[in-house]
Amino acid sequence: MSTHTTSPSDAQMQIEPVTPSRRGFLKQTSAGAVAAWAGGLSLGFYLPPAVADKLATDGPQAGAADINAWIRISPDNRVFCQVSRSEMGQGTSTSLPMMLAEELECRWDDVRMEFASVNEHIARNKVYITFSTGGSRGTRDSQLVMRKAGATAREMLKLAAAQRWGVPVSELVAIQGKVNHSASKRSVSYGELAAAAAAQKAPSDIVLKSPEQWTLIGKPLKRFDIPAKCDGSAIYGIDVRVPGMLYAALAQCPVFGGVPKSVDSAAVLTRRGIKKVVTGPDFVAVVADNWWRAQQALKAVKVVWDYRGNEKLDDQAIAQTLQAGVLAARSLRSEGDFEATWAAATGSQAAEYKTMEADYFTPYLNHFTLEPQNCTAWVKGDLAEVWAPTQSAEASLHEAAKTLGLPVENVTVHRPYLGGGYGRRGASQDFVRQAVLIARELGGTPVQLLWSREEDMQHGFYRPAALYRQRAVVSKEGRVLAWQARLASQSLLEKIRPASLKNGQDFQAGESFHDMPYQVAHLDLRHGICQINVPVGFWRSVYHSQNPFARESFLDEVLHAAGKDALRGRLELLPAGGRDYKVLEAAAREANWGAKLATGRFQGLAVQDAYGSYAACVVELSVSKQKAVTLHQITIAVDSGQVANVDSARAQIEGNVSYALSSIFMNEINIQDGRVTQSNLADYPLVQLRQIPTIKSVLVPSGGEVWGGLGEPPYAPITPAIANAIAAATGVRLRRTPFSQDGFSLA
Repeated sequence: MSTHTTSPSDAQMQIEPVTPSRRGFLKQTSAGAVAAWAGGLSLGFYLPPAVADKLATDGPQAGAADINAWIRISPDNRVFCQVSRSEMGQGTSTSLPMMLAEELECRWDDVRMEFASVNEHIARNKVYITFSTGGSRGTRDSQLVMRKAGATAREMLKLAAAQRWGVPVSELVAIQGKVNHSASKRSVSYGELAAAAAAQKAPSDIVLKSPEQWTLIGKPLKRFDIPAKCDGSAIYGIDVRVPGMLYAALAQCPVFGGVPKSVDSAAVLTRRGIKKVVTGPDFVAVVADNWWRAQQALKAVKVVWDYRGNEKLDDQAIAQTLQAGVLAARSLRSEGDFEATWAAATGSQAAEYKTMEADYFTPYLNHFTLEPQNCTAWVKGDLAEVWAPTQSAEASLHEAAKTLGLPVENVTVHRPYLGGGYGRRGASQDFVRQAVLIARELGGTPVQLLWSREEDMQHGFYRPAALYRQRAVVSKEGRVLAWQARLASQSLLEKIRPASLKNGQDFQAGESFHDMPYQVAHLDLRHGICQINVPVGFWRSVYHSQNPFARESFLDEVLHAAGKDALRGRLELLPAGGRDYKVLEAAAREANWGAKLATGRFQGLAVQDAYGSYAACVVELSVSKQKAVTLHQITIAVDSGQVANVDSARAQIEGNVSYALSSIFMNEINIQDGRVTQSNLADYPLVQLRQIPTIKSVLVPSGGEVWGGLGEPPYAPITPAIANAIAAATGVRLRRTPFSQDGFSLA
């Protein structure tokens, strides 16, 4: 396949930066404005002069015409698709063009991908809807828009052909990048029609193809971003190079919330290559002609920090706060009468029941993106330019403008690839704020800010620590009668989107409990919001990375006490035929649940819905006498409704397994003296390739117009499935992560 993409180093990254004129942009986009390009047409679309010149020289879009904001077609039939979502390895930059091409009826080999301009987005009244990439929403929230854009363009091309030939549009068929008229045996390419099509009025009565008509969606198409990432030509934020650029290394107060009190930089200002020492509101930075010099000089700068009384926080104090949060937890969902059932089961009728109690705990976790936080900024008076590996270019734009006190139209944001996101580069734009503050002090010289790994480890926005106190009642016949779960953690919504709280309660923090599908007569599900001086943020699959561990592991304990098989017991509690039920059956069937296993091997399973998808996991493992765990096979079944790109879907499942194993067995963030104790890979290790088991990815799409996420849902059932398998192998119930806390390691 000869599919090609314009990489960020071409059309999206101006190595010779330019500042677009808003006046010029408005001239281009005003009603009836049409600009000729090399004998073709561009309607309502702005490209900075340097980029336009480069494209004219290289020739990839000479004479291209905008059919709508999402599509540009060149005379040689190439289709340029605008992608507003960020590409951080999840494959969105391919799946979205697939949606567009499916309805456009063009040849896939003719499709190219470009990252849309956030500046154009703002200037054209948010024409691309959103630039935010997170919550497994990249495809599921954009697929309908992209399909409609493709279908609209297809009909406009047919209208242009009908005008050219003087025939009814109903007699025309669009297929493989051409419009055909069978009666006269005439055919014309999209490239020939593009300019005329751009002048057509967009039809309002668009009919989309039904799933059974799809020829691209759901197929394992090659991704646009992979070739450049394999040959080294892909440009990540850390790879950005601007002529005359300087480099900045940064240090923040080791205690959360602290600020610089005094800074003595005299010892470094005379060093070779050192240009400036910048003191910000919460950081100190050294700027030099290369990053290594800046980083080494930074170590010699004498900084006295004001800890503002936050230096006494530690793990013990956090544990006490969580304990108090459990006791003060407020109701998320209540059915039946748990307390009365518990009283009966522990009172005079105790012989008729079995009761279980258990506490579970999950620690703070760092995102550990392989590319540390970075941003390149150039502040030129009342204009600024930013290159940010961001999950939300719109948030980056507004952060830079707000920090500099500039109108958003005076700030240009470019989007390179991201070396990992996982939520770290979305709502939190601290790296952009710091970069523009430093660049402003350099008087018109571009500066690239790069955090060290230690800085990245100790100044993240961590997954919250959480405590779970659970109780359950089972009848002597083995029926689960009552279940109580009292959760406590910090609230992400309280910090990031307080308006989303409902009567002061964070239902997102209680996900997988308040919305659990299990049919239990007496439920009491609560959550307590805790105030702790540790910065928290969205982390891959957010609370679904931790709450299912507590839910599904405790349920396994309950079913074991009830004498029930882990699979059959769950199916009895789930609505028959529901998506949870079916995906659990699919995973169990693929993993041969219940079949005789090799000596010393055991299985565990779990199921959880998240972000519109349903995922089930079956783990097969063995455990040595030294508690070394060998993972032989992990089977994950996912029902996402529809699947955009089968190859990307499987890659996402495999990526979730790899990401999860580090946090399950090895990783935690500890707090002592108000600061993070971990610093780098030595005390925050990552899973090694040799430890990755065979991964079976099972796609069980339920079809229709349901589009679930795939970047995060596969994570949700992995931790409890492994814990349950270890319990089957050893009889030990693991109730906290990482499992190394109880002596278990990956072999």
